[in-house]
Amino acid sequence: MAPDGPGGVIWMRPEHAGTGRPARRSREEITAAAIAIADREGLDAVSMRRVAADLGTGAASLYRYVETREDLLDLMIDATGGEYVFAEPTGDWLADLLTIGDQARAIMRRHPWLPSLLITHSVLGPNGLVLLEHVLAALALHPAGTAAKLEAFAMLTTVTALFTHNELTGGSQRQRRNAAYLQHALATGRYPRLAELLAATDTGPGPDPADRYRDIMARILTGLLASQPPA
Repeated sequence: MAPDGPGGVIWMRPEHAGTGRPARRSREEITAAAIAIADREGLDAVSMRRVAADLGTGAASLYRYVETREDLLDLMIDATGGEYVFAEPTGDWLADLLTIGDQARAIMRRHPWLPSLLITHSVLGPNGLVLLEHVLAALALHPAGTAAKLEAFAMLTTVTALFTHNELTGGSQRQRRNAAYLQHALATGRYPRLAELLAATDTGPGPDPADRYRDIMARILTGLLASQPPA
């Protein structure tokens, strides 16, 4: 197992073990093979043994580059961060962050295993730092403090992952089932406050939350940054 603490971060360790035979692989090659397996078969299919088999080598040889499966998951998450295409800040911080959010959703849709992994296994690697740098550049002129800007980055990533995970796992169907039960429950008369509230705002079936991503994300970011004093 990799050691705990800062020394356990894979990007702070040598690319491969310094002893033994000359290196024939790279972390990039191993990570790409793992991502290809996860894209085809899901994250559960990813193991050191399986990745080694797809590379035509033995599992033991991979441990010279990646000590644990946790290391491999870290590398996979960070590698997807290399798919962003960044533009210079436009001066409209909210539009810039929403554009980054749209790219994040597209990346997560290309890698359906990614949203749940980001929610449960957050990691900040080299590509993640590039992403953070661009978020901070978009917010450079915003008066909010440093802590609030870092929170905005975290919320942008996490909320986008939650939205996309819900979208990829049948969220629309669940919403329809919940709406049907809600109507059934309201008809009993046992929830008068809720019935009154919904009657005042009822304009028919609500939109799919996935279709409201930009609106909801904008309100979260605006509220978060507006409520924080400058550093």
